[in-house]
Amino acid sequence: MMEEPGYSHNQNAVVQPLLTDLYQITMAYAYWKSGKTDDSSVFDLYFRKNPFEGEFTIFAGLDECLKFIDNFRYSDGDIEYLRQTLPEGIEDAFFDYLSELTAKQVTVHAIEEGSVVFPRVPIIRVEGPLIIVQLLETTLLTLVNYASLMATNAARYRMVAGKHIKLLEFGLRRAQGPDGGLSASKYSYIGGFDGTSNVLAGKLFNIPVKGTHAHAYITSFSGFAELKTRNIKHKEHGTLRDLLELAIGHRNALSQTMEISTEESSEGELAAMVSFAIAFPDGFMALVDTYDVKSSEPTNSTINDPSTHATNGIVNTNGLNVPIENAKVDENSNCEHASNNENPLNSCTEDRVNGEFSYNIVDGDNDDVNKMDDGTVHKCQSNKMLSTHTKLLKTVGKSFRSGLLNFCAVALALNDQGYRALGIRIDSGDLAYLSCLARETFEKVAVKFKIPWFNTLTIVASNDINEETILSLNEQGHKIDCFGIGTHLVTCQRQPALGCVYKLVEINGQARIKLSQDVEKVTMPGNKNAYRLYSADGHALIDLLQKDSEDAPKVGQKVLCRHPFQESKRAYVIPSRVEPLYKVYWKEGRLTQPRATLEQTRDKVKRSLEMLRSDHKRNLNPTPYKVAVSDDLYSFIHDLWLQNAPIGELS
Repeated sequence: MMEEPGYSHNQNAVVQPLLTDLYQITMAYAYWKSGKTDDSSVFDLYFRKNPFEGEFTIFAGLDECLKFIDNFRYSDGDIEYLRQTLPEGIEDAFFDYLSELTAKQVTVHAIEEGSVVFPRVPIIRVEGPLIIVQLLETTLLTLVNYASLMATNAARYRMVAGKHIKLLEFGLRRAQGPDGGLSASKYSYIGGFDGTSNVLAGKLFNIPVKGTHAHAYITSFSGFAELKTRNIKHKEHGTLRDLLELAIGHRNALSQTMEISTEESSEGELAAMVSFAIAFPDGFMALVDTYDVKSSEPTNSTINDPSTHATNGIVNTNGLNVPIENAKVDENSNCEHASNNENPLNSCTEDRVNGEFSYNIVDGDNDDVNKMDDGTVHKCQSNKMLSTHTKLLKTVGKSFRSGLLNFCAVALALNDQGYRALGIRIDSGDLAYLSCLARETFEKVAVKFKIPWFNTLTIVASNDINEETILSLNEQGHKIDCFGIGTHLVTCQRQPALGCVYKLVEINGQARIKLSQDVEKVTMPGNKNAYRLYSADGHALIDLLQKDSEDAPKVGQKVLCRHPFQESKRAYVIPSRVEPLYKVYWKEGRLTQPRATLEQTRDKVKRSLEMLRSDHKRNLNPTPYKVAVSDDLYSFIHDLWLQNAPIGELS
């Protein structure tokens, strides 16, 4: 098959032969000096352990590896730099050799990008002249390691969020530099995210670009007088109306429905939202947690008490973690939050008094009763803790209530002019509770004003979200439609590196083995093929490695599968389907498979995960997936091990 036009030019300029470790080039010279230019070799690229305490990995980065191999050649500038950099005494003929070196004699076997892969199974097998295949090592590793780690991380977020929740990557500002940011956007999309805030990634990779605005936009307005433009045309008939005037009218009407006084809402915030709505009437998505109106200060929905800090619904009060999300909004609400039986505050219900929120917090282990100033009865072990807890809840409510009231007012004003708002973003506070409150509010407004689409407005949540946050929110019955995830996603904070390795397994037709006291680091020698065997229910059952000279397993025929290093671990498998894992992607200087689009690779991830049993994918204590070797390969490995292991001497 012919390579696609333009393939060679669609590559990151940083990815070039000099993007390598110095020792690769010094080894190349030593190989050349030793007359090994014609030696043929086989290298396996694989990893030893799945990331994030999970039991699967998503293979990504193959397309970038193929671009690199296609473009592999040293420029005149590269050669001149190497002349100046390498130790003195290197013969000029070696630089002439490098200047003509390409990857035309290399053959690349690989598993399809987007596939679920497992430890010890080579995901790329590179064959060819020893020097060139050695020179590819570092660059191939850097192209696969982060890509696979990132795609795996994204796939895990997708699984815990569920199929129907939108996921957006917001991590460019926290990524490891511009290349890390672009890679994060690309591979999070492959792993299952729906879009990115990264505009350049959108251009380069055709990924949907999404975004709202920052707190800075809200705080840049202090009042109505700063609105230079207030009129907006009707979407259909073009009638001009004052959007601020419409919003103020709706705010007054909403005040009673939402049980929020107009005095609780910030005029600067309303002005900012009107301004943004005029700019984007078909794309009005507003950040609603900027102000604590009581103090007239911008807030992140936390009180200014150094002993108290709120993060995703957990208050730390003098060292005691107290969940603030244990609330039930009212009898008609679907919002129910899980209680924490290890905490003295293990249940909390909300009453409404004169438009304010009050909380009945009950401690089942203590009978001391304290009546607060608002008449709410509390039972709690610590009056100080209870007071701080209640104050925090009310502060969170007020900062959010201002934004929610102003948003609804502007959304109704837009509706008058024929437009539909998109929704809100919550960037702080108790995300589960606030999302439920927002959804309940939208439903009330939809009924009150007879606007059915209002109850389907999107609720986006951000604020340092990780896997555990989403799992906790799921347990609490959140009403979030979309998560914007940044730091924990793009930096892979739970595990910053995958640890792929690139090992010589054959030279000039002779198998090579690397021995180690650590069995995990012992390589599996020789040229191998890999097959995925499926059970009768259609799930992947086991990956089997064989010598390349062996016949492939056959459907319905018994296969002996052995643990590569533990003699007693073995089992017969009768596969209902056998999938060869390797395809030849590069041979004789050209691509041999069609390039997959990002959409196709993304779909491959989804299909590959569906073939994996749920117990292999679960977040807590997943079942390890089995990787085995054939009986012939098992014997071959251990015979070679004995041949190469030194014999000790006792004295």
